[in-house]
Amino acid sequence: MHNFDYHRPTSLADAAKRLSGEAKLVAGGMTLIPTLKQRLAQPSSLVDLGGIAELRGIKPEGGGLTIGAMTTHAEVAHSAEVKKTIPALAVLAEGIGDPQVRNRGTIGGSISNNDPAADYPAGLVALGATVITDKRRIAADDFFKGMFETALQDGEIVTAVSFPRPDKAAYMKFPNPASRYAMVGVFVARTGGGIRVAVTGAGPGVFRATEMEKALAGNFSADAIKSVKIPAAGLNSDMHGSAEYRAHLVNVMARRAVTACS
Repeated sequence: MHNFDYHRPTSLADAAKRLSGEAKLVAGGMTLIPTLKQRLAQPSSLVDLGGIAELRGIKPEGGGLTIGAMTTHAEVAHSAEVKKTIPALAVLAEGIGDPQVRNRGTIGGSISNNDPAADYPAGLVALGATVITDKRRIAADDFFKGMFETALQDGEIVTAVSFPRPDKAAYMKFPNPASRYAMVGVFVARTGGGIRVAVTGAGPGVFRATEMEKALAGNFSADAIKSVKIPAAGLNSDMHGSAEYRAHLVNVMARRAVTACS
Protein backbone atom coordinates (compact mmCIF):
# COMPACT_ATOMS: atom_id res chain seq x y z
CA MET A 1 0.00 0.00 0.00
CA HIS A 2 0.94 3.63 -0.48
CA ASN A 3 0.95 5.86 2.60
CA PHE A 4 -2.25 7.74 3.47
CA ASP A 5 -3.90 9.51 6.41
CA TYR A 6 -6.83 7.77 8.11
CA HIS A 7 -9.89 9.51 9.55
CA ARG A 8 -12.92 8.02 11.30
CA PRO A 9 -15.43 10.85 11.77
CA THR A 10 -18.50 10.45 13.97
CA SER A 11 -20.76 12.85 12.04
CA LEU A 12 -21.71 13.35 8.42
CA ALA A 13 -20.65 17.00 8.58
CA ASP A 14 -17.18 16.05 9.78
CA ALA A 15 -16.87 13.41 7.04
CA ALA A 16 -17.76 15.98 4.39
CA LYS A 17 -15.08 18.35 5.69
CA ARG A 18 -12.46 15.60 5.34
CA LEU A 19 -13.18 15.09 1.64
CA SER A 20 -10.53 17.24 0.05
CA GLY A 21 -7.69 16.55 -2.35
CA GLU A 22 -7.43 12.88 -3.22
CA ALA A 23 -9.39 11.66 -0.19
CA LYS A 24 -11.52 8.53 -0.58
CA LEU A 25 -14.53 7.36 1.38
CA VAL A 26 -14.48 3.90 2.97
CA ALA A 27 -17.76 2.09 3.56
CA GLY A 28 -17.34 -1.69 3.76
CA GLY A 29 -14.04 -1.56 1.88
CA MET A 30 -14.86 -4.60 -0.25
CA THR A 31 -13.43 -3.00 -3.40
CA LEU A 32 -11.23 -0.19 -2.10
CA ILE A 33 -9.10 -2.25 0.30
CA PRO A 34 -8.03 -4.84 -2.32
CA THR A 35 -7.31 -1.96 -4.71
CA LEU A 36 -5.08 -0.34 -2.11
CA LYS A 37 -3.30 -3.60 -1.39
CA GLN A 38 -2.46 -3.95 -5.07
CA ARG A 39 -1.20 -0.34 -5.09
CA LEU A 40 -3.69 0.53 -7.81
CA ALA A 41 -4.93 3.57 -5.90
CA GLN A 42 -3.05 6.29 -4.06
CA PRO A 43 -5.50 8.38 -2.00
CA SER A 44 -4.17 11.17 0.17
CA SER A 45 -6.46 10.03 2.97
CA LEU A 46 -9.23 7.57 3.79
CA VAL A 47 -12.43 8.78 5.44
CA ASP A 48 -14.07 5.82 7.18
CA LEU A 49 -17.86 6.17 7.45
CA GLY A 50 -18.17 3.28 9.91
CA GLY A 51 -18.39 5.53 12.96
CA ILE A 52 -21.39 7.57 11.75
CA ALA A 53 -24.48 6.13 13.45
CA GLU A 54 -26.93 8.22 11.42
CA LEU A 55 -25.94 6.31 8.25
CA ARG A 56 -27.16 2.97 9.60
CA GLY A 57 -30.59 1.47 10.01
CA ILE A 58 -33.76 0.34 8.26
CA LYS A 59 -37.04 2.14 8.85
CA PRO A 60 -40.55 2.04 7.35
CA GLU A 61 -41.34 5.30 5.59
CA GLY A 62 -44.12 6.37 3.25
CA GLY A 63 -45.35 2.81 2.85
CA GLY A 64 -41.90 1.65 1.78
CA LEU A 65 -38.47 1.50 3.36
CA THR A 66 -35.53 3.81 3.87
CA ILE A 67 -32.21 2.02 4.32
CA GLY A 68 -29.15 3.83 5.63
CA ALA A 69 -26.09 3.81 3.41
CA MET A 70 -23.90 2.02 5.99
CA THR A 71 -26.40 -0.79 6.52
CA THR A 72 -24.71 -4.08 5.68
CA HIS A 73 -25.97 -6.67 3.23
CA ALA A 74 -26.47 -9.09 6.12
CA GLU A 75 -28.63 -6.58 7.97
CA VAL A 76 -30.82 -6.11 4.90
CA ALA A 77 -31.03 -9.86 4.33
CA HIS A 78 -32.08 -10.63 7.91
CA SER A 79 -34.31 -7.61 8.55
CA ALA A 80 -37.89 -8.45 9.49
CA GLU A 81 -38.99 -5.10 8.02
CA VAL A 82 -37.38 -5.85 4.66
CA LYS A 83 -38.78 -9.38 4.57
CA LYS A 84 -42.26 -8.01 5.27
CA THR A 85 -42.20 -5.00 2.95
CA ILE A 86 -39.88 -5.99 0.07
CA PRO A 87 -38.93 -9.67 0.50
CA ALA A 88 -37.21 -9.72 -2.90
CA LEU A 89 -34.68 -7.18 -1.58
CA ALA A 90 -33.85 -9.50 1.33
CA VAL A 91 -33.32 -12.35 -1.14
CA LEU A 92 -31.03 -10.14 -3.24
CA ALA A 93 -28.92 -9.17 -0.20
CA GLU A 94 -28.65 -12.76 0.99
CA GLY A 95 -27.16 -13.77 -2.36
CA ILE A 96 -24.32 -11.23 -2.32
CA GLY A 97 -20.84 -12.76 -2.00
CA ASP A 98 -20.14 -14.86 1.08
CA PRO A 99 -20.89 -14.32 4.80
CA GLN A 100 -17.73 -12.26 5.25
CA VAL A 101 -18.71 -9.91 2.41
CA ARG A 102 -22.32 -9.67 3.58
CA ASN A 103 -21.23 -8.71 7.08
CA ARG A 104 -18.84 -5.98 5.90
CA GLY A 105 -20.22 -4.72 2.61
CA THR A 106 -22.84 -1.95 2.66
CA ILE A 107 -25.65 -0.88 0.37
CA GLY A 108 -24.23 2.64 0.05
CA GLY A 109 -20.77 1.39 -0.79
CA SER A 110 -22.11 -1.05 -3.36
CA ILE A 111 -24.18 1.45 -5.31
CA SER A 112 -21.51 4.16 -5.11
CA ASN A 113 -18.96 1.76 -6.58
CA ASN A 114 -21.45 0.61 -9.23
CA ASP A 115 -19.68 -2.56 -10.25
CA PRO A 116 -21.36 -3.77 -13.48
CA ALA A 117 -21.96 -7.18 -11.89
CA ALA A 118 -23.27 -5.93 -8.54
CA ASP A 119 -26.77 -6.92 -7.41
CA TYR A 120 -28.16 -3.78 -5.79
CA PRO A 121 -28.29 -1.61 -8.96
CA ALA A 122 -30.89 -3.96 -10.45
CA GLY A 123 -32.96 -3.78 -7.28
CA LEU A 124 -32.86 0.01 -7.13
CA VAL A 125 -33.76 0.49 -10.80
CA ALA A 126 -36.54 -2.12 -10.88
CA LEU A 127 -38.13 -0.80 -7.69
CA GLY A 128 -37.85 2.84 -8.75
CA ALA A 129 -35.80 3.68 -5.67
CA THR A 130 -34.35 7.07 -4.79
CA VAL A 131 -30.73 7.59 -3.70
CA ILE A 132 -30.44 10.18 -0.94
CA THR A 133 -27.18 12.07 -0.50
CA ASP A 134 -26.03 14.85 1.81
CA LYS A 135 -26.92 17.29 -1.01
CA ARG A 136 -29.93 15.98 -2.95
CA ARG A 137 -32.21 13.10 -3.97
CA ILE A 138 -31.44 11.17 -7.18
CA ALA A 139 -33.79 8.74 -8.94
CA ALA A 140 -32.17 5.34 -9.49
CA ASP A 141 -32.76 5.69 -13.23
CA ASP A 142 -30.52 8.76 -13.19
CA PHE A 143 -27.98 7.56 -10.62
CA PHE A 144 -26.23 4.73 -12.48
CA LYS A 145 -24.32 6.14 -15.45
CA GLY A 146 -22.04 3.33 -16.65
CA MET A 147 -19.27 0.99 -15.57
CA PHE A 148 -18.12 2.18 -12.12
CA GLU A 149 -19.72 5.56 -12.84
CA THR A 150 -22.58 7.28 -11.02
CA ALA A 151 -24.20 10.71 -10.85
CA LEU A 152 -22.36 11.51 -7.61
CA GLN A 153 -20.42 14.73 -7.65
CA ASP A 154 -17.05 15.28 -5.98
CA GLY A 155 -17.49 15.33 -2.23
CA GLU A 156 -21.08 14.04 -2.34
CA ILE A 157 -21.93 11.27 0.14
CA VAL A 158 -24.75 8.73 -0.16
CA THR A 159 -26.69 8.72 3.11
CA ALA A 160 -29.62 6.39 2.40
CA VAL A 161 -31.79 4.71 -0.22
CA SER A 162 -35.58 5.09 -0.26
CA PHE A 163 -37.58 2.16 -1.68
CA PRO A 164 -41.30 2.24 -2.49
CA ARG A 165 -43.23 -0.92 -1.71
CA PRO A 166 -43.97 -2.98 -4.84
CA ASP A 167 -47.10 -5.03 -5.43
CA LYS A 168 -44.89 -7.95 -6.46
CA ALA A 169 -41.16 -8.35 -6.96
CA ALA A 170 -38.50 -11.02 -7.37
CA TYR A 171 -34.80 -11.23 -8.13
CA MET A 172 -33.07 -14.12 -9.87
CA LYS A 173 -29.43 -14.35 -10.80
CA PHE A 174 -26.94 -16.72 -12.33
CA PRO A 175 -23.89 -16.22 -10.08
CA ASN A 176 -20.27 -16.71 -10.95
CA PRO A 177 -19.47 -19.83 -8.91
CA ALA A 178 -16.27 -18.31 -7.49
CA SER A 179 -17.08 -14.67 -6.77
CA ARG A 180 -20.88 -14.91 -6.48
CA TYR A 181 -21.09 -11.78 -8.60
CA ALA A 182 -23.96 -11.84 -11.08
CA MET A 183 -23.05 -13.12 -14.50
CA VAL A 184 -26.65 -12.12 -15.09
CA GLY A 185 -29.18 -10.94 -12.54
CA VAL A 186 -32.75 -9.85 -13.30
CA PHE A 187 -35.03 -7.99 -10.90
CA VAL A 188 -38.72 -7.84 -11.87
CA ALA A 189 -41.09 -5.53 -10.02
CA ARG A 190 -44.77 -4.77 -10.42
CA THR A 191 -45.52 -1.37 -8.92
CA GLY A 192 -48.22 1.29 -9.07
CA GLY A 193 -46.25 2.81 -11.92
CA GLY A 194 -46.22 -0.38 -13.99
CA ILE A 195 -43.79 -3.22 -14.68
CA ARG A 196 -40.05 -2.70 -14.43
CA VAL A 197 -37.38 -5.24 -15.40
CA ALA A 198 -33.77 -4.37 -14.53
CA VAL A 199 -30.74 -6.39 -15.61
CA THR A 200 -27.28 -6.47 -14.03
CA GLY A 201 -24.14 -8.42 -14.89
CA ALA A 202 -24.97 -8.80 -18.55
CA GLY A 203 -23.63 -5.47 -19.78
CA PRO A 204 -21.28 -2.67 -18.76
CA GLY A 205 -24.00 -1.28 -16.50
CA VAL A 206 -27.50 -1.95 -15.21
CA PHE A 207 -30.22 -1.52 -17.84
CA ARG A 208 -33.96 -1.97 -18.22
CA ALA A 209 -35.37 -4.66 -20.51
CA THR A 210 -38.10 -2.48 -21.99
CA GLU A 211 -39.44 -5.05 -24.47
CA MET A 212 -39.99 -7.45 -21.59
CA GLU A 213 -41.73 -4.70 -19.61
CA LYS A 214 -44.14 -4.10 -22.49
CA ALA A 215 -44.90 -7.81 -22.86
CA LEU A 216 -45.47 -8.25 -19.13
CA ALA A 217 -47.76 -5.22 -18.96
CA GLY A 218 -50.24 -7.07 -21.15
CA ASN A 219 -49.75 -10.52 -19.64
CA PHE A 220 -47.78 -10.91 -16.42
CA SER A 221 -46.53 -14.43 -16.98
CA ALA A 222 -43.27 -16.15 -17.85
CA ASP A 223 -44.73 -17.30 -21.17
CA ALA A 224 -45.31 -13.68 -22.20
CA ILE A 225 -41.57 -13.02 -22.40
CA LYS A 226 -40.36 -16.42 -23.56
CA SER A 227 -39.86 -15.18 -27.13
CA VAL A 228 -38.38 -11.78 -26.20
CA LYS A 229 -34.79 -11.74 -27.37
CA ILE A 230 -32.12 -9.57 -25.75
CA PRO A 231 -29.54 -8.42 -28.35
CA ALA A 232 -26.04 -9.73 -27.63
CA ALA A 233 -24.41 -6.64 -29.14
CA GLY A 234 -22.80 -4.58 -26.39
CA LEU A 235 -23.12 -7.23 -23.68
CA ASN A 236 -20.16 -8.49 -21.67
CA SER A 237 -18.09 -11.32 -23.09
CA ASP A 238 -15.28 -12.92 -21.10
CA MET A 239 -13.82 -16.23 -19.95
CA HIS A 240 -16.95 -16.91 -17.89
CA GLY A 241 -19.47 -16.50 -20.68
CA SER A 242 -19.98 -15.00 -24.13
CA ALA A 243 -22.29 -12.10 -24.89
CA GLU A 244 -24.67 -14.54 -26.59
CA TYR A 245 -24.73 -16.73 -23.49
CA ARG A 246 -25.49 -13.77 -21.26
CA ALA A 247 -28.27 -12.64 -23.61
CA HIS A 248 -29.82 -16.11 -23.26
CA LEU A 249 -29.44 -15.98 -19.47
CA VAL A 250 -31.32 -12.67 -19.28
CA ASN A 251 -34.42 -14.35 -20.69
CA VAL A 252 -34.04 -17.39 -18.43
CA MET A 253 -33.55 -15.34 -15.26
CA ALA A 254 -36.37 -12.96 -16.17
CA ARG A 255 -38.82 -15.83 -16.61
CA ARG A 256 -37.76 -17.32 -13.30
CA ALA A 257 -38.22 -13.95 -11.60
CA VAL A 258 -41.72 -13.52 -13.06
CA THR A 259 -42.64 -17.03 -11.90
CA ALA A 260 -41.32 -16.23 -8.42
CA CYS A 261 -43.57 -13.15 -8.32
CA SER A 262 -46.68 -15.27 -8.73
